[in-house]
Amino acid sequence: MNDQLIQIMVFLGVTIAIAFATYMHCKGKGHRETSQNKEYFLAGGGLAWYFVAGSITLTNLSTDQLVGMNGNQMALLALWEFSAVVGLIILAKVFLPVYYKYNCTTTTELLEKRYGDKNIRAVISVMFFLGSALIFCPAVIYTGSLFMQTMFNVDIPLMYIAVAFAAVGAMYAIFGGLRAVAVSDTYSGVLLLGMAIVVVLLALAAIDYDFSGIPKERLTLIGGNDSPIPWHTLLTGMIFIQMFYWGTNQVITQRAMAAPNLKEAQKGVFAAAGIRLVIVPAIIVVPGIISYKLYGDIGDAAYGQIVGDLLPSWLSGIFAAAMAAAVLTTYNSNLNSATALYVCDIHEAYINKTPNVQRLSGWVTAALTLISLALVPVYAQADSIINLLQQLYGLLSMPILSIFIVGLLFKDVHANAGIAAVIFGVFLYGAMSFEFSPIHQPFGLHYIHLMFITLVSCVCVALLINKVVFKQSASLSWANDAVL
Repeated sequence: MNDQLIQIMVFLGVTIAIAFATYMHCKGKGHRETSQNKEYFLAGGGLAWYFVAGSITLTNLSTDQLVGMNGNQMALLALWEFSAVVGLIILAKVFLPVYYKYNCTTTTELLEKRYGDKNIRAVISVMFFLGSALIFCPAVIYTGSLFMQTMFNVDIPLMYIAVAFAAVGAMYAIFGGLRAVAVSDTYSGVLLLGMAIVVVLLALAAIDYDFSGIPKERLTLIGGNDSPIPWHTLLTGMIFIQMFYWGTNQVITQRAMAAPNLKEAQKGVFAAAGIRLVIVPAIIVVPGIISYKLYGDIGDAAYGQIVGDLLPSWLSGIFAAAMAAAVLTTYNSNLNSATALYVCDIHEAYINKTPNVQRLSGWVTAALTLISLALVPVYAQADSIINLLQQLYGLLSMPILSIFIVGLLFKDVHANAGIAAVIFGVFLYGAMSFEFSPIHQPFGLHYIHLMFITLVSCVCVALLINKVVFKQSASLSWANDAVL
Protein backbone atom coordinates (compact mmCIF):
# COMPACT_ATOMS: atom_id res chain seq x y z
CA MET A 1 0.00 0.00 0.00
CA ASN A 2 2.84 2.38 0.85
CA ASP A 3 4.55 1.60 -2.45
CA GLN A 4 1.37 2.35 -4.36
CA LEU A 5 0.92 5.59 -2.44
CA ILE A 6 4.48 6.66 -3.32
CA GLN A 7 3.85 5.80 -6.98
CA ILE A 8 0.64 7.82 -7.08
CA MET A 9 2.14 10.85 -5.30
CA VAL A 10 5.18 10.94 -7.59
CA PHE A 11 2.99 10.37 -10.63
CA LEU A 12 0.68 13.26 -9.74
CA GLY A 13 3.57 15.55 -8.83
CA VAL A 14 5.41 15.05 -12.12
CA THR A 15 2.22 15.30 -14.17
CA ILE A 16 1.28 18.59 -12.52
CA ALA A 17 4.84 19.90 -12.99
CA ILE A 18 4.71 19.23 -16.76
CA ALA A 19 1.32 20.90 -17.05
CA PHE A 20 2.52 23.93 -15.05
CA ALA A 21 5.73 24.26 -17.09
CA THR A 22 3.67 24.12 -20.29
CA TYR A 23 1.28 26.78 -18.98
CA MET A 24 4.11 29.11 -17.99
CA HIS A 25 5.78 28.80 -21.39
CA CYS A 26 2.57 29.41 -23.32
CA LYS A 27 1.23 32.15 -21.03
CA GLY A 28 0.94 35.47 -22.78
CA LYS A 29 1.79 34.06 -26.19
CA GLY A 30 -0.55 33.67 -29.11
CA HIS A 31 -1.28 37.30 -29.88
CA ARG A 32 0.64 37.63 -33.12
CA GLU A 33 -0.90 39.09 -36.22
CA THR A 34 -1.90 35.72 -37.60
CA SER A 35 -5.17 34.13 -38.61
CA GLN A 36 -7.18 32.04 -36.15
CA ASN A 37 -6.19 28.92 -38.05
CA LYS A 38 -2.47 29.74 -38.07
CA GLU A 39 -2.49 30.58 -34.38
CA TYR A 40 -4.57 27.63 -33.16
CA PHE A 41 -3.27 24.92 -35.52
CA LEU A 42 0.28 26.15 -36.29
CA ALA A 43 1.12 27.98 -33.05
CA GLY A 44 1.31 31.23 -35.01
CA GLY A 45 4.42 29.94 -36.78
CA GLY A 46 6.38 30.33 -33.57
CA LEU A 47 7.79 26.87 -32.74
CA ALA A 48 11.57 26.80 -32.30
CA TRP A 49 13.43 23.82 -33.79
CA TYR A 50 13.73 22.01 -30.44
CA PHE A 51 9.97 22.14 -29.93
CA VAL A 52 9.48 20.86 -33.49
CA ALA A 53 11.86 17.97 -32.75
CA GLY A 54 10.32 17.23 -29.38
CA SER A 55 6.76 17.31 -30.65
CA ILE A 56 7.49 15.13 -33.68
CA THR A 57 9.29 12.61 -31.49
CA LEU A 58 6.64 12.30 -28.80
CA THR A 59 3.68 12.52 -31.18
CA ASN A 60 4.96 9.32 -32.75
CA LEU A 61 6.53 7.71 -29.69
CA SER A 62 3.78 6.66 -27.33
CA THR A 63 2.32 3.52 -25.84
CA ASP A 64 1.26 2.19 -29.24
CA GLN A 65 5.01 2.13 -30.03
CA LEU A 66 6.48 1.16 -26.66
CA VAL A 67 3.74 -1.32 -25.78
CA GLY A 68 2.96 -2.51 -29.30
CA MET A 69 6.51 -2.96 -30.61
CA ASN A 70 7.89 -4.44 -27.39
CA GLY A 71 4.82 -6.67 -27.45
CA ASN A 72 6.23 -8.44 -30.51
CA GLN A 73 9.23 -9.36 -28.34
CA MET A 74 11.71 -9.39 -31.24
CA ALA A 75 14.49 -7.15 -32.57
CA LEU A 76 13.01 -7.08 -36.05
CA LEU A 77 10.59 -4.28 -35.16
CA ALA A 78 13.55 -1.88 -34.91
CA LEU A 79 13.52 -1.79 -38.71
CA TRP A 80 10.44 0.46 -38.53
CA GLU A 81 12.54 3.02 -36.67
CA PHE A 82 15.64 2.78 -38.86
CA SER A 83 13.53 3.26 -41.98
CA ALA A 84 11.71 6.14 -40.26
CA VAL A 85 14.98 8.09 -40.35
CA VAL A 86 14.79 7.97 -44.15
CA GLY A 87 11.18 9.16 -43.98
CA LEU A 88 12.17 12.15 -41.86
CA ILE A 89 14.96 13.11 -44.25
CA ILE A 90 12.46 12.98 -47.13
CA LEU A 91 10.13 15.22 -45.11
CA ALA A 92 12.91 17.77 -44.53
CA LYS A 93 14.36 17.83 -48.04
CA VAL A 94 11.38 17.08 -50.28
CA PHE A 95 8.04 17.87 -48.68
CA LEU A 96 8.76 20.77 -46.32
CA PRO A 97 10.12 23.11 -49.01
CA VAL A 98 6.87 22.63 -50.94
CA TYR A 99 4.62 23.15 -47.90
CA TYR A 100 6.44 26.35 -47.01
CA LYS A 101 6.44 27.54 -50.61
CA TYR A 102 2.65 27.22 -50.76
CA ASN A 103 2.17 28.54 -47.17
CA CYS A 104 0.07 25.51 -46.17
CA THR A 105 -1.84 25.11 -42.92
CA THR A 106 -2.74 21.50 -43.70
CA THR A 107 -0.92 19.01 -45.92
CA THR A 108 -4.08 18.61 -47.97
CA GLU A 109 -4.07 22.33 -48.80
CA LEU A 110 -1.14 21.51 -51.06
CA LEU A 111 -3.42 19.21 -53.09
CA GLU A 112 -5.94 21.99 -53.67
CA LYS A 113 -3.22 24.30 -54.92
CA ARG A 114 -1.58 21.69 -57.15
CA TYR A 115 -4.80 20.30 -58.64
CA GLY A 116 -6.75 23.57 -58.53
CA ASP A 117 -9.74 21.90 -56.90
CA LYS A 118 -11.04 22.09 -53.32
CA ASN A 119 -12.91 18.77 -53.58
CA ILE A 120 -9.77 16.67 -53.77
CA ARG A 121 -8.53 18.45 -50.65
CA ALA A 122 -11.76 17.61 -48.85
CA VAL A 123 -11.76 13.93 -49.90
CA ILE A 124 -8.22 13.33 -48.62
CA SER A 125 -8.99 15.31 -45.45
CA VAL A 126 -11.95 13.05 -44.74
CA MET A 127 -9.69 10.00 -45.14
CA PHE A 128 -7.08 11.42 -42.77
CA PHE A 129 -9.84 12.42 -40.36
CA LEU A 130 -11.31 8.92 -40.36
CA GLY A 131 -7.84 7.46 -39.88
CA SER A 132 -7.37 9.50 -36.70
CA ALA A 133 -10.91 8.90 -35.45
CA LEU A 134 -11.15 5.17 -36.16
CA ILE A 135 -7.54 3.98 -35.97
CA PHE A 136 -4.97 6.09 -34.14
CA CYS A 137 -6.97 7.81 -31.39
CA PRO A 138 -8.63 4.64 -30.03
CA ALA A 139 -5.38 2.65 -30.38
CA VAL A 140 -3.40 5.19 -28.35
CA ILE A 141 -6.04 5.31 -25.63
CA TYR A 142 -6.25 1.51 -25.48
CA THR A 143 -2.50 0.87 -25.30
CA GLY A 144 -2.01 3.64 -22.72
CA SER A 145 -4.75 2.25 -20.51
CA LEU A 146 -3.40 -1.29 -20.85
CA PHE A 147 0.08 -0.15 -19.86
CA MET A 148 -1.12 1.66 -16.75
CA GLN A 149 -3.31 -1.27 -15.74
CA THR A 150 -0.43 -3.74 -16.17
CA MET A 151 2.30 -1.61 -14.63
CA PHE A 152 0.41 -0.69 -11.47
CA ASN A 153 -1.29 -4.08 -11.30
CA VAL A 154 -4.57 -2.43 -10.38
CA ASP A 155 -8.01 -4.00 -10.52
CA ILE A 156 -9.58 -1.04 -12.33
CA PRO A 157 -11.59 -1.69 -15.51
CA LEU A 158 -9.67 -0.69 -18.63
CA MET A 159 -12.46 1.62 -19.77
CA TYR A 160 -12.25 3.72 -16.60
CA ILE A 161 -8.57 4.45 -17.28
CA ALA A 162 -9.37 5.11 -20.96
CA VAL A 163 -12.04 7.67 -20.03
CA ALA A 164 -9.59 9.54 -17.79
CA PHE A 165 -6.96 9.67 -20.55
CA ALA A 166 -9.45 10.77 -23.18
CA ALA A 167 -10.94 13.53 -21.02
CA VAL A 168 -7.59 15.09 -20.06
CA GLY A 169 -6.22 14.78 -23.61
CA ALA A 170 -9.30 16.47 -25.03
CA MET A 171 -8.91 19.40 -22.63
CA TYR A 172 -5.30 19.92 -23.74
CA ALA A 173 -6.36 19.94 -27.38
CA ILE A 174 -9.35 22.23 -26.86
CA PHE A 175 -7.85 24.88 -24.62
CA GLY A 176 -4.19 24.90 -25.68
CA GLY A 177 -4.08 24.43 -29.43
CA LEU A 178 -0.87 23.23 -31.09
CA ARG A 179 1.40 25.50 -29.05
CA ALA A 180 0.49 23.83 -25.75
CA VAL A 181 0.57 20.40 -27.36
CA ALA A 182 4.06 20.90 -28.81
CA VAL A 183 5.55 22.39 -25.64
CA SER A 184 4.14 19.65 -23.40
CA ASP A 185 5.35 17.09 -25.96
CA THR A 186 8.91 18.35 -25.60
CA TYR A 187 8.99 18.46 -21.81
CA SER A 188 7.39 15.04 -21.63
CA GLY A 189 9.69 13.71 -24.35
CA VAL A 190 12.87 14.49 -22.43
CA LEU A 191 11.44 12.70 -19.41
CA LEU A 192 10.12 9.73 -21.39
CA LEU A 193 13.30 9.10 -23.36
CA GLY A 194 15.38 9.32 -20.20
CA MET A 195 13.16 6.88 -18.34
CA ALA A 196 12.93 4.51 -21.31
CA ILE A 197 16.74 4.32 -21.41
CA VAL A 198 16.74 3.52 -17.68
CA VAL A 199 14.30 0.66 -18.35
CA VAL A 200 16.61 -0.74 -21.04
CA LEU A 201 19.60 -0.64 -18.68
CA LEU A 202 17.69 -2.25 -15.80
CA ALA A 203 16.32 -4.94 -18.11
CA LEU A 204 19.82 -5.77 -19.37
CA ALA A 205 21.06 -5.96 -15.77
CA ALA A 206 18.16 -8.27 -14.87
CA ILE A 207 19.46 -10.93 -17.29
CA ASP A 208 23.11 -10.07 -16.61
CA TYR A 209 23.45 -9.02 -20.27
CA ASP A 210 22.99 -12.68 -21.24
CA PHE A 211 20.67 -13.27 -24.21
CA SER A 212 21.23 -17.02 -24.29
CA GLY A 213 18.06 -19.08 -24.42
CA ILE A 214 16.23 -16.54 -26.58
CA PRO A 215 15.37 -17.98 -30.02
CA LYS A 216 17.60 -16.54 -32.74
CA GLU A 217 14.59 -15.44 -34.81
CA ARG A 218 13.78 -12.99 -32.00
CA LEU A 219 17.26 -11.47 -32.14
CA THR A 220 17.83 -11.10 -35.85
CA LEU A 221 17.30 -8.03 -38.02
CA ILE A 222 16.91 -10.13 -41.15
CA GLY A 223 13.31 -11.27 -41.23
CA GLY A 224 12.21 -14.49 -42.91
CA ASN A 225 9.13 -14.84 -45.07
CA ASP A 226 6.92 -15.69 -42.07
CA SER A 227 8.19 -12.84 -39.87
CA PRO A 228 6.39 -9.50 -39.24
CA ILE A 229 8.91 -7.73 -41.51
CA PRO A 230 10.42 -10.01 -44.21
CA TRP A 231 13.75 -8.54 -45.36
CA HIS A 232 12.56 -8.02 -48.93
CA THR A 233 9.76 -5.67 -47.85
CA LEU A 234 12.49 -3.11 -47.14
CA LEU A 235 13.01 -2.96 -50.91
CA THR A 236 9.36 -2.26 -51.81
CA GLY A 237 6.64 -0.85 -49.58
CA MET A 238 8.56 0.03 -46.42
CA ILE A 239 10.13 3.24 -47.71
CA PHE A 240 6.79 4.44 -49.08
CA ILE A 241 5.05 3.75 -45.78
CA GLN A 242 7.62 6.01 -44.13
CA MET A 243 7.29 8.62 -46.88
CA PHE A 244 3.54 8.73 -46.32
CA TYR A 245 3.70 8.81 -42.53
CA TRP A 246 6.40 11.44 -42.12
CA GLY A 247 5.84 13.46 -45.29
CA THR A 248 2.08 13.74 -45.83
CA ASN A 249 0.46 12.81 -42.53
CA GLN A 250 -1.02 15.94 -40.95
CA VAL A 251 -0.31 14.75 -37.41
CA ILE A 252 3.45 14.81 -38.03
CA THR A 253 3.92 17.53 -40.63
CA GLN A 254 1.76 20.02 -38.74
CA ARG A 255 4.56 20.37 -36.19
CA ALA A 256 7.17 21.01 -38.85
CA MET A 257 4.93 23.56 -40.59
CA ALA A 258 4.63 25.52 -37.34
CA ALA A 259 8.22 26.79 -37.31
CA PRO A 260 9.03 30.44 -38.16
CA ASN A 261 10.72 29.42 -41.42
CA LEU A 262 11.84 26.47 -43.51
CA LYS A 263 15.38 26.37 -42.13
CA GLU A 264 14.16 26.19 -38.51
CA ALA A 265 11.67 23.48 -39.44
CA GLN A 266 14.34 21.39 -41.19
CA LYS A 267 16.64 21.73 -38.20
CA GLY A 268 13.90 20.33 -35.96
CA VAL A 269 13.18 17.44 -38.32
CA PHE A 270 16.87 16.49 -38.54
CA ALA A 271 17.09 16.54 -34.73
CA ALA A 272 14.06 14.22 -34.57
CA ALA A 273 15.78 11.92 -37.08
CA GLY A 274 18.88 11.80 -34.88
CA ILE A 275 16.80 10.80 -31.84
CA ARG A 276 15.08 8.17 -33.97
CA LEU A 277 18.40 6.68 -35.07
CA VAL A 278 20.32 6.71 -31.79
CA ILE A 279 17.76 6.18 -29.03
CA VAL A 280 14.41 4.87 -30.22
CA PRO A 281 15.33 1.44 -31.72
CA ALA A 282 16.71 0.16 -28.40
CA ILE A 283 13.83 1.32 -26.25
CA ILE A 284 11.15 -0.24 -28.47
CA VAL A 285 12.67 -3.74 -28.77
CA VAL A 286 15.19 -4.53 -26.01
CA PRO A 287 12.72 -4.64 -23.07
CA GLY A 288 10.38 -6.83 -25.12
CA ILE A 289 13.13 -9.30 -26.03
CA ILE A 290 14.27 -9.51 -22.42
CA SER A 291 10.69 -9.96 -21.21
CA TYR A 292 10.51 -13.05 -23.45
CA LYS A 293 13.41 -14.56 -21.52
CA LEU A 294 11.90 -13.58 -18.17
CA TYR A 295 8.21 -14.31 -18.73
CA GLY A 296 7.81 -16.10 -22.05
CA ASP A 297 5.53 -15.03 -24.88
CA ILE A 298 3.15 -12.58 -23.16
CA GLY A 299 2.47 -10.24 -26.08
CA ASP A 300 1.36 -6.66 -25.52
CA ALA A 301 1.57 -7.03 -21.72
CA ALA A 302 5.38 -7.40 -21.95
CA TYR A 303 6.41 -3.78 -21.50
CA GLY A 304 4.13 -2.99 -18.59
CA GLN A 305 5.18 -6.22 -16.86
CA ILE A 306 8.92 -5.63 -17.08
CA VAL A 307 8.65 -1.97 -16.07
CA GLY A 308 6.42 -2.81 -13.10
CA ASP A 309 8.84 -5.51 -11.91
CA LEU A 310 12.15 -3.70 -12.37
CA LEU A 311 11.56 -0.09 -11.40
CA PRO A 312 11.49 0.92 -7.71
CA SER A 313 8.26 2.53 -6.52
CA TRP A 314 9.39 6.15 -6.65
CA LEU A 315 10.96 5.69 -10.09
CA SER A 316 7.94 3.85 -11.46
CA GLY A 317 5.82 6.83 -10.45
CA ILE A 318 8.01 9.10 -12.59
CA PHE A 319 7.90 6.62 -15.45
CA ALA A 320 4.12 6.36 -15.20
CA ALA A 321 3.89 10.15 -15.43
CA ALA A 322 6.13 10.14 -18.52
CA MET A 323 4.05 7.42 -20.16
CA ALA A 324 0.81 9.16 -19.28
CA ALA A 325 2.19 12.34 -20.82
CA ALA A 326 3.18 10.39 -23.93
CA VAL A 327 -0.33 8.99 -24.24
CA LEU A 328 -1.91 12.39 -23.73
CA THR A 329 0.35 14.21 -26.16
CA THR A 330 0.02 11.61 -28.91
CA TYR A 331 -3.72 11.55 -28.38
CA ASN A 332 -4.22 15.30 -28.30
CA SER A 333 -1.86 15.70 -31.27
CA ASN A 334 -4.14 13.42 -33.28
CA LEU A 335 -7.18 15.34 -32.02
CA ASN A 336 -5.67 18.72 -32.92
CA SER A 337 -4.61 17.58 -36.38
CA ALA A 338 -7.92 15.90 -37.19
CA THR A 339 -9.73 19.01 -36.04
CA ALA A 340 -7.49 21.19 -38.22
CA LEU A 341 -8.40 19.08 -41.24
CA TYR A 342 -12.12 19.36 -40.54
CA VAL A 343 -12.10 23.09 -39.79
CA CYS A 344 -9.76 24.24 -42.58
CA ASP A 345 -10.61 21.77 -45.34
CA ILE A 346 -14.28 20.98 -44.84
CA HIS A 347 -16.13 23.40 -42.58
CA GLU A 348 -14.61 26.60 -43.95
CA ALA A 349 -14.80 25.35 -47.54
CA TYR A 350 -18.40 24.13 -47.53
CA ILE A 351 -20.25 25.39 -44.43
CA ASN A 352 -18.94 28.64 -42.95
CA LYS A 353 -15.87 30.57 -44.11
CA THR A 354 -15.41 32.45 -40.83
CA PRO A 355 -16.25 30.18 -37.88
CA ASN A 356 -15.18 30.65 -34.29
CA VAL A 357 -12.22 28.28 -34.62
CA GLN A 358 -11.72 27.46 -30.95
CA ARG A 359 -15.42 26.81 -30.29
CA LEU A 360 -15.86 24.68 -33.41
CA SER A 361 -12.67 22.77 -32.61
CA GLY A 362 -14.04 22.01 -29.15
CA TRP A 363 -17.15 20.35 -30.57
CA VAL A 364 -15.16 18.33 -33.10
CA THR A 365 -12.69 17.24 -30.42
CA ALA A 366 -15.54 16.11 -28.15
CA ALA A 367 -17.03 14.00 -30.93
CA LEU A 368 -13.67 12.40 -31.73
CA THR A 369 -13.15 11.61 -28.05
CA LEU A 370 -16.46 9.75 -27.81
CA ILE A 371 -15.67 7.76 -30.97
CA SER A 372 -12.25 6.82 -29.58
CA LEU A 373 -13.72 5.50 -26.35
CA ALA A 374 -16.38 3.50 -28.20
CA LEU A 375 -13.65 1.69 -30.19
CA VAL A 376 -11.34 0.80 -27.27
CA PRO A 377 -13.03 -2.62 -26.76
CA VAL A 378 -12.47 -3.43 -30.44
CA TYR A 379 -8.71 -2.85 -30.18
CA ALA A 380 -8.59 -4.87 -26.98
CA GLN A 381 -9.30 -7.97 -29.10
CA ALA A 382 -6.22 -7.55 -31.34
CA ASP A 383 -3.43 -10.16 -31.18
CA SER A 384 -0.74 -7.57 -32.02
CA ILE A 385 -1.74 -3.93 -31.85
CA ILE A 386 1.19 -2.61 -33.92
CA ASN A 387 0.63 -5.04 -36.79
CA LEU A 388 -3.10 -4.30 -36.75
CA LEU A 389 -2.42 -0.56 -36.96
CA GLN A 390 -0.11 -0.94 -39.93
CA GLN A 391 -2.54 -3.17 -41.82
CA LEU A 392 -5.56 -0.95 -41.17
CA TYR A 393 -3.75 2.22 -42.12
CA GLY A 394 -2.69 0.58 -45.34
CA LEU A 395 -6.24 1.17 -46.54
CA LEU A 396 -5.54 4.89 -46.52
CA SER A 397 -1.78 5.39 -46.70
CA MET A 398 -0.84 4.26 -50.18
CA PRO A 399 -3.91 5.68 -51.96
CA ILE A 400 -3.30 9.03 -50.25
CA LEU A 401 0.44 9.00 -50.98
CA SER A 402 -0.28 8.27 -54.64
CA ILE A 403 -2.31 11.46 -54.99
CA PHE A 404 0.54 13.51 -53.47
CA ILE A 405 3.07 11.89 -55.80
CA VAL A 406 0.92 12.52 -58.88
CA GLY A 407 0.22 16.09 -57.79
CA LEU A 408 3.88 16.91 -57.17
CA LEU A 409 5.38 15.14 -60.17
CA PHE A 410 2.82 16.02 -62.84
CA LYS A 411 0.71 18.90 -64.07
CA ASP A 412 -2.49 18.84 -66.12
CA VAL A 413 -3.99 15.99 -64.06
CA HIS A 414 -7.72 16.35 -63.43
CA ALA A 415 -8.64 16.29 -59.76
CA ASN A 416 -11.42 13.74 -60.34
CA ALA A 417 -8.90 11.36 -61.89
CA GLY A 418 -6.93 11.55 -58.66
CA ILE A 419 -10.03 11.05 -56.50
CA ALA A 420 -11.06 8.01 -58.57
CA ALA A 421 -7.58 6.52 -58.17
CA VAL A 422 -7.69 6.99 -54.41
CA ILE A 423 -11.07 5.25 -54.13
CA PHE A 424 -9.79 2.47 -56.38
CA GLY A 425 -6.72 2.07 -54.14
CA VAL A 426 -8.76 1.72 -50.94
CA PHE A 427 -10.82 -1.09 -52.45
CA LEU A 428 -7.80 -2.74 -54.07
CA TYR A 429 -5.79 -2.86 -50.84
CA GLY A 430 -8.82 -4.01 -48.87
CA ALA A 431 -9.49 -6.79 -51.36
CA MET A 432 -5.88 -7.98 -51.18
CA SER A 433 -5.42 -7.75 -47.42
CA PHE A 434 -8.64 -8.95 -45.75
CA GLU A 435 -9.26 -12.68 -45.42
CA PHE A 436 -12.88 -12.71 -46.62
CA SER A 437 -11.81 -11.46 -50.06
CA PRO A 438 -11.44 -13.94 -52.95
CA ILE A 439 -8.11 -12.31 -53.89
CA HIS A 440 -6.76 -12.20 -50.34
CA GLN A 441 -2.94 -12.05 -50.18
CA PRO A 442 -2.24 -12.90 -53.85
CA PHE A 443 0.82 -15.14 -54.34
CA GLY A 444 1.24 -15.13 -50.55
CA LEU A 445 2.65 -11.59 -50.62
CA HIS A 446 3.24 -9.73 -47.36
CA TYR A 447 0.97 -6.77 -46.66
CA ILE A 448 3.91 -4.35 -47.07
CA HIS A 449 4.40 -5.66 -50.62
CA LEU A 450 0.67 -5.20 -51.15
CA MET A 451 1.07 -1.55 -50.15
CA PHE A 452 3.68 -1.07 -52.86
CA ILE A 453 1.43 -2.72 -55.45
CA THR A 454 -1.43 -0.47 -54.34
CA LEU A 455 0.70 2.67 -54.67
CA VAL A 456 1.92 1.88 -58.18
CA SER A 457 -1.58 0.85 -59.27
CA CYS A 458 -3.10 4.10 -57.97
CA VAL A 459 -0.57 6.28 -59.81
CA CYS A 460 -1.17 4.35 -63.04
CA VAL A 461 -4.96 4.51 -62.65
CA ALA A 462 -4.88 8.27 -62.04
CA LEU A 463 -2.83 8.91 -65.18
CA LEU A 464 -4.92 6.46 -67.23
CA ILE A 465 -8.25 7.98 -66.20
CA ASN A 466 -6.83 11.44 -66.79
CA LYS A 467 -5.91 10.46 -70.35
CA VAL A 468 -8.90 8.29 -71.30
CA VAL A 469 -11.79 9.95 -69.47
CA PHE A 470 -10.70 13.59 -69.19
CA LYS A 471 -8.62 13.70 -72.40
CA GLN A 472 -5.70 15.40 -70.64
CA SER A 473 -2.05 14.51 -71.06
CA ALA A 474 -0.05 14.75 -67.85
CA SER A 475 3.46 16.17 -68.05
CA LEU A 476 6.29 16.16 -65.56
CA SER A 477 6.50 19.38 -63.53
CA TRP A 478 8.53 18.70 -60.38
CA ALA A 479 11.69 20.43 -61.57
CA ASN A 480 9.79 23.64 -62.30
CA ASP A 481 7.60 23.84 -59.22
CA ALA A 482 9.32 22.15 -56.27
CA VAL A 483 12.17 23.73 -54.38
CA LEU A 484 14.72 21.16 -53.30
